[in-house]
Amino acid sequence: MKKTLETIQKAIEPKLEPLKIIVDEITYEKEGNYYFLRIILDKENGIDLDTIVEATNIINPILDELDLIDDSYILDVLSKERG
Repeated sequence: MKKTLETIQKAIEPKLEPLKIIVDEITYEKEGNYYFLRIILDKENGIDLDTIVEATNIINPILDELDLIDDSYILDVLSKERG
């Protein structure tokens, strides 16, 4: 799975770079009956909800095209916590 997450990161980073968004971490975890692909983003001076939505709209089609994860999962794009 580590290699899959690295592949995802390498695919999305260049697309997020023009927005000055940094991919901080990508994890794939099972919680209860569900799998979560969590992509934690950051940006200088923080990242707001509108930017998270914009990033999610960029990331979704990339993940669909890569189709690297066989399981059904929930994509969770969030900002890095500060403070």
